[in-house]
Amino acid sequence: MSEQDVKKIHSFKDLLVWQEAHKLVIKIYKITKRYPREEQFGLVGQMRRAAVSITSNIAEGFVRKSYKDKVHYYYMSKGSLSELQNQLLISQDVGYLQQGVCGDVERDIITVQKIISKFIQKTESFI
Repeated sequence: MSEQDVKKIHSFKDLLVWQEAHKLVIKIYKITKRYPREEQFGLVGQMRRAAVSITSNIAEGFVRKSYKDKVHYYYMSKGSLSELQNQLLISQDVGYLQQGVCGDVERDIITVQKIISKFIQKTESFI
């Protein structure tokens, strides 16, 4: 494998986990645009904050000096993923999302959960 084959990580934006989580944030913003107006300060706000928190904690963890600090922020990101998953299920149960849309987003959440779990495990191996 040549040096060109190995992509250097210079920024949190180079991390696969951040890239996949960022796609999820954009998807959440798009689907919550269709929620009822009365939910703008309720479920919509909570879902958007949880989604943004996922990528924000990855970004903040990336710049931390100690691996212990990094892992702390990555776990917070993982917690926000679970929070978002719960809010997604509530959205389906109250009729704001169709089952197909909910299932699609939930698969994305599970994908990001798997990636971040491996990312945490790898980071913890340096502690």
